[in-house]
Amino acid sequence: MKGARKLLSFVSVAILLFILGACSNSSNDSDTASIDVAEVTRSVFYAPQYVALENGYFEEEGLEVNLTTTWGGDKTMTTLVSDGADIALVGSETSIYVHSQGANDPVINFAQLTQKDGTFLVGKEPNENFSWDKLKGSKFLGQRKGGMPQMVGEYVLKQNGIDPHQDLELSQNVDFANIPSAFQTGDYEYVQLFEPTASVFEKEGSGHVLASFGEASGKVPYTVFMAKQSFLEENEGVAKKFTRAIYKAQQWVDSHSGEEVAEVIQPYFEDTDVEMLADSVNRYKDSEAFATNPVLDEEEWNNLKSIMDEAGELPEDVPHDTLVNTQIAENIINE
Repeated sequence: MKGARKLLSFVSVAILLFILGACSNSSNDSDTASIDVAEVTRSVFYAPQYVALENGYFEEEGLEVNLTTTWGGDKTMTTLVSDGADIALVGSETSIYVHSQGANDPVINFAQLTQKDGTFLVGKEPNENFSWDKLKGSKFLGQRKGGMPQMVGEYVLKQNGIDPHQDLELSQNVDFANIPSAFQTGDYEYVQLFEPTASVFEKEGSGHVLASFGEASGKVPYTVFMAKQSFLEENEGVAKKFTRAIYKAQQWVDSHSGEEVAEVIQPYFEDTDVEMLADSVNRYKDSEAFATNPVLDEEEWNNLKSIMDEAGELPEDVPHDTLVNTQIAENIINE
């Protein structure tokens, strides 16, 4: 539960430091609305979001979206609850952590972007005959305790007969943004990495992609757009427009090649060439990591809770309809 407590402490501090006021958006009837969005990291994993921005889908809905990368689940949720952002793109587990604190204005999941884990197992050495049991006894650079990458990682390892805290030399003392560089410079043998970092490492020869945690773990609401309940109640029209733009982008990504997607999202990854971006997109498309619609269903929610419970990080059993609003997304799909 240390991960959950850490996030809750961040949120508590944020609530004390900021005066929670009215959101910066005006009303549902405004011709245009400015929306501040905080994304948990910058990754090809969020390709549909960047497509919505670059293809003008938000503009078509009369929305001006200001995107900020906040680097980590705790910082992203702190930004949201303190009104530093109107909408956050982050793992659904964070909404459960905040709810367990007894928040008067709960954080509601309203549009799912990814439906599987987006990390890949990267090893220092290539292994054409890889099997999970080869990790036993290895030095493994883990993710933040209580975050989705680490919980899904532990879940997959346990499903393959590996106790991550007994069978590995597991390190979890590196900040999220510094994990790639720490793996490169340290004596770690394995790490979980998002794209395009995994492909960059492979091209440079500093790492080799061995397996997909998303393929091994199944569907889960890995990253979801969420907002405070008050925002959704006061800005229902804005939330619908935002979700409509995301759905258009999800459908576009699903119907276009990795190469076409890469060309569109390249401005968000200026240091990565288009060919490598295409490889990253195709990895995610092959593993069905991108959600093709924004509905977060109850089965996925229950899978999330099972993974959290297995990791010892589920503070309470929160029903699907308590923190998930599917009506907005369902109405958009049925238009």
